[in-house]
Amino acid sequence: MDRLDFNGKEYNPETLALGYGYDAAFSEGAVKPPVFLTSTFQFKSAMDGKKFFELAYGLREKEENEDIGLIYSRINNPNLQIFEERIAAWDKTEEGAVFASGMAAIMTSIFCHAQPGDTIISSAPVYGGTHYLFEHILPKYKINVVQIAAGENLVSGILDKAKEIGEDKIKMLYLETPANPSNKMVDIEAISKASKEIAKKGGQDKVLVAVDNTFLGPVFQRPALFGADLVIYSATKFIGGHSDLIAGVVTGSKELIKPIKDFRTIFGTMANPFTGWMLLRSLETLSIRMRRQAKNAVKLAELLQEHPKVKRVMFPTLFEKGSRQREIFEKQCTGPGSLIAFEIDGGEEKAFKLLDSFKVFRLAVSLGGTESLVEHPMTMTHSDVDPAELETYGVTAGVIRMSVGIEHSSDLKRDVEQALDQI
Repeated sequence: MDRLDFNGKEYNPETLALGYGYDAAFSEGAVKPPVFLTSTFQFKSAMDGKKFFELAYGLREKEENEDIGLIYSRINNPNLQIFEERIAAWDKTEEGAVFASGMAAIMTSIFCHAQPGDTIISSAPVYGGTHYLFEHILPKYKINVVQIAAGENLVSGILDKAKEIGEDKIKMLYLETPANPSNKMVDIEAISKASKEIAKKGGQDKVLVAVDNTFLGPVFQRPALFGADLVIYSATKFIGGHSDLIAGVVTGSKELIKPIKDFRTIFGTMANPFTGWMLLRSLETLSIRMRRQAKNAVKLAELLQEHPKVKRVMFPTLFEKGSRQREIFEKQCTGPGSLIAFEIDGGEEKAFKLLDSFKVFRLAVSLGGTESLVEHPMTMTHSDVDPAELETYGVTAGVIRMSVGIEHSSDLKRDVEQALDQI
C-alpha cells in the first residue's frame, strides 16, 4: 500500500503500520514480510551492481523513480527499510534510519552533524547513557556539550548561553521531553524558534533541533510538527515494547537522514535484519499498547498523589492547571504516556525497601515494555550523574521511576498499596 489513499489523503499510522512499504508479490504472497536473514544480495547483472553502488556511495544523483537496490545488509535490508518507512510515516517525517540501539542512533547522528569545535546545548536531565556521552566521550572529540535545566528559563538560558559561547559555534539544540526521569516538559516549538534566532545571529543556515521522543512517541507526541529536525528513539522501549530487543531510530528530512545513513554504513551501527522484523511486529500493536499503559498509569498516578507516604508525583496529568508545564503538555501532547516518577521520605534506605517490596512490578531498568517496572534513578539509570546535580533537577534519593505496563489495573493498584505499606 502507499502512504496516501486514492484521494491523496494520508492513511493513519495505525493503518500504515500494517501494510505500508511492503508488496507481498515480492515475497511469494506472504501477508507479513519474511525475515531476510542474509548478509549480501545477488545482483541480476553486473550493470545493476554498478548502479546500486553508485547510488549507495553518492557517486551520482538518482534518476526519476529510481531506488537504491539491495546490496549488503550493512547498507540496506528489506526488514529495516520497511520499518524505516513506517516509523517515518508515524512521525510525519520523510525518512527514518534504524540502529542497533538508542545510543547508536544518538551517537551516529551527532557525529554526522557535529564537528570538533562545535557546541551542543542540551536540556537536562537526560537519560544516563546520553549524559555519559555528553560528559565523557564527545569532549574527547572537541565537541562541547552544555546542559541547562528544563523549566521556565530554558529558552532564555539557551539564548544566553549561545551568546556567551558564540552563536556561530552552536550546532545543535538537544532536547529530551518529557525529561528522564523528572517528566519535565520542554516546549519544542519555542526551542525551534530559538534555534532559528541563534542560526541567524551566527550566520548559519541552520541550528539543528534534535528531540529524544522515547517517552511519548510516536503515539502521544510528534516533535516534527513543532519544528524538530531530528526525532530520536530508543526503540528498545515502547516501539519494541516487549523487552526482547535492543534498537534505536532517527527520523527526519531526507536531506538530514541520508548523511546519517552514510555514517551508519561506515560505523556499522545499523540494526540486524531479525531486529528489523521484530520491530515491524511490534509497530502493529504500538498504539494499542501505549494507550492501555497510559490508562493504567493515570490511575496509579492518582493513587500515588493521594497516598500519605508519597511526597510528590511527577506525571503530566497532575501538572497544575494554568501552569506553564500544563500548557506545554496540552499543546504538544495527545496523551500522558506511562512513566511516573514519585518521591517518598527516607532517602535511599526507604526507597530500596519499597523497591524490594513490589510483587507485580519488576525491579529492573528500562521502560516501555508490556510488563511494569520500577527502579531507583539516583543509583541505577542516572548513577553517573552527580547526586547534587540530580537534586537540582528534582531527582532525589527518594525518587522512584515507574514504567507502567499492560497488566490489569486493579492488580497494579493493589501491588503499589501493599508495597507502600511495607515502609
